[in-house]
Amino acid sequence: MTPRRTMTQDELKTLVGQAALQYVEPGSIVGVGTGSTVDKFIDALAASGIQVAGAVSSSVRSTERMKALGIAVLDAAEVQGLGVYIDGADEIDHGGHMIKGGGAALTREKIVADLAQKFVCIADESKLVQTLGKFPLPVEVIPMAAAQLARRFAALGGVATLRAGVVTDNGCHILDVTGLKISDPVAFEADVNQWPGVVTVGVFARNRAQVCLLGTSEGVKTLSF
Repeated sequence: MTPRRTMTQDELKTLVGQAALQYVEPGSIVGVGTGSTVDKFIDALAASGIQVAGAVSSSVRSTERMKALGIAVLDAAEVQGLGVYIDGADEIDHGGHMIKGGGAALTREKIVADLAQKFVCIADESKLVQTLGKFPLPVEVIPMAAAQLARRFAALGGVATLRAGVVTDNGCHILDVTGLKISDPVAFEADVNQWPGVVTVGVFARNRAQVCLLGTSEGVKTLSF
């Protein structure tokens, strides 16, 4: 018997991007996130023939990709609600809480996610964790507060590093925080979001995923939360 070939990470991303199409209602406005896995979803949507009324995008990157493929992009201010928001994650736990922001679009991602009735996370199996925090936690910050906020994270046992050369779509900076174990994502998100100078912390607990389409060596596994 010929052994089964292990799929590459790129192939797994393609699989979950295609699987997310089942959550797209024809004629609806869909929320679209940011990142390499979402790029696969955008490509799949464009090739699927599903006619959507448009999309609300969380980043310039996704906006440009969708427009190039003929998908109409609407401003979030024009939309009262979305049926579904489809996005990736840097980490996701078994409760649907996520760390996001590796692509520096976390604030806009959280805004679009808040418009949606359902968050569908698309990721490969390496992103599923027991406790959030191994992936450096992105925090979008007002530039003048960066050093002050780094000291606050140090008091929690974290090491905050300014992401070099990165300015967000909102004109802000990103701190990446290592050394944290986020056992209570809901409380952690609520606390850090109140710190002066924080625009958004990359913990998605209030806007957690209801579904995760996980790319595995056995195919796409659906997790519901």
